[in-house]
Amino acid sequence: MGPVVTTVRSSRRAAVLWLLTGAIVTGFGATMVVSGIGLLPIVAEVGFLVLHGAWRYGWRAVAVFIGAGLVISLLLENLSIVTGFPFGHYHYTGAGTFLYVPWYIGPGYLATGYLAWVVATIVFADVHRHSSWLTTIGTPVVGAFAMTTWDLAMDPTSSTINQWWIWENGGGFFGVPLSNFLGWTFTVYLFMQVFALYLRQRGPEPAAPPTRTSGDLTAVILYAATTVTFVNNYLTRDRGPVTDPSGTTWQTGDIYETSLLLAVYGMLFFALLATLRIAQQRLDDGAPAAARHDGDRAPATTTVAPAPVQASGRGA
Repeated sequence: MGPVVTTVRSSRRAAVLWLLTGAIVTGFGATMVVSGIGLLPIVAEVGFLVLHGAWRYGWRAVAVFIGAGLVISLLLENLSIVTGFPFGHYHYTGAGTFLYVPWYIGPGYLATGYLAWVVATIVFADVHRHSSWLTTIGTPVVGAFAMTTWDLAMDPTSSTINQWWIWENGGGFFGVPLSNFLGWTFTVYLFMQVFALYLRQRGPEPAAPPTRTSGDLTAVILYAATTVTFVNNYLTRDRGPVTDPSGTTWQTGDIYETSLLLAVYGMLFFALLATLRIAQQRLDDGAPAAARHDGDRAPATTTVAPAPVQASGRGA
């Protein structure tokens, strides 16, 4: 495949990702004025995962991410509902469940999980064939924390206020127990680790030198756009007391404000850091080779050897 064809194909893929990103961001904005459509942007993000992941890692890798994400998340969700491990004791209140878990939980894990994965690859390092063990393990750890940050902002509103799921014994974080967030980090780490191990064995070869594409920025934008929900809750929702199943009373205004704070200083911080890393690499890629080194590094000293002294006569 010639370089011109490759460039045209890359431009088309970038255009598709930007159009899809614009549509999803618009959808998140629409949730602020139209009720009952909150799941549509999340489902659309699954489409983004499929396209972005396939173009970045290949179709088989996308299948591994989706399979690992669905199987591990749904298995551990159902296990926790029955036994309390790893999230704690809770149950869902809606219909349309797979065993004990609603259908939309799997897409939620996949959509935001993939965006958190991309953010982790930018902040730390991407995983490719023959990556070091530090990268293979470290990137899933960073991705798991980036994903759990979303749940920190989401869970108290979704459970204690909206009661889409119920924590049967309450919890110290506005009715949510610590075990929930530990369980989230553990679950997300597991399916990201499976994906990372696949990439290390069968993923694409590393680019030389690695470059950041516009697809990276679209993923970061979508990760940041997820916080629109918390802005909307803080600005528009009614304030008042709410009681969790343990009998503890909380103020909804405090929950909305705390959720927004966590979204800003958690998710938006991750997004800002990833954006700065992309911008930094773009600047480095466009700078002359001699200017890509750290400006604080002392320049190398060049020693000029003295010219040999030529002797006079025939033996010279």
